[in-house]
Amino acid sequence: MKYQIDHDLHIHSFLSKCAKNPDQTPERILDGARQAGLTTLCMTNHFWDEAVPGASAWYSEQNYPHICGDLPLPTAEGVSFLFGCETELNGDLTLGLSEEKIHCFDFIIVPTTHFHMSANLAAEEKDTVEKRVDAYIRRLDRLLSLKLPFYKVGLAHPACPLIHKESREGYLDTLSALPEAALSVLFSKAAKAGMGIELNSSDMNYLPEEEDVVLRLFRIAKREGCRFYLGSDIHAPTDYLRQKEHWEKAIDALALTEEQKFTLQEAL
Repeated sequence: MKYQIDHDLHIHSFLSKCAKNPDQTPERILDGARQAGLTTLCMTNHFWDEAVPGASAWYSEQNYPHICGDLPLPTAEGVSFLFGCETELNGDLTLGLSEEKIHCFDFIIVPTTHFHMSANLAAEEKDTVEKRVDAYIRRLDRLLSLKLPFYKVGLAHPACPLIHKESREGYLDTLSALPEAALSVLFSKAAKAGMGIELNSSDMNYLPEEEDVVLRLFRIAKREGCRFYLGSDIHAPTDYLRQKEHWEKAIDALALTEEQKFTLQEAL
């Protein structure tokens, strides 16, 4: 059976510093997603655990009491609205989540592609495509080496354009240069650990001639046995029809089935 669009596991409310629209409330999010026919949602505001040293100035305010401002999450018949977070690996490859806080979240997503943040990647680490490729592999390898409950962990936007925010050409060159052998090893580890791989709506907003470059790492992940989840990464009230259009494009191009879906229902 073809992969069905029934969830969104990457959502930001106005509590994330990158989502300043006051109308981006849990209630507004629930209403829009319910109208789109989604049955599982997860709030994943940016978060750095106050118990973990190494937070950037941008992240330090986004601690646990702050993101709990969305609780209790609203409910609706037939929709499960979960509480999660998007945490971060900083430049020292420290994860902004303590072992004590893991149990507080239904789902945890971790990006390894926020190269635009100076706290994650120094300027000299972005000098060349080769250095960006090294950083990409190093950060993903570090994430997979951590002792985490990967059954409730997702790799956020692995094809994020922020790996080379300066130009689209540089972004595509960086994706193209990622070594297949290293990606195969890492995604094999991800599959064995049970970590979900995100199909991010904005990542999937590619031109037809870019498809093979953008989807290459996802095809490798699929070949290695990974499972995939959907993330809109919305920061403001939005029309879910557009998100579903991007997801559908990726699902069709990757020929994904329900058996290749990462589901929190199974994990929990």
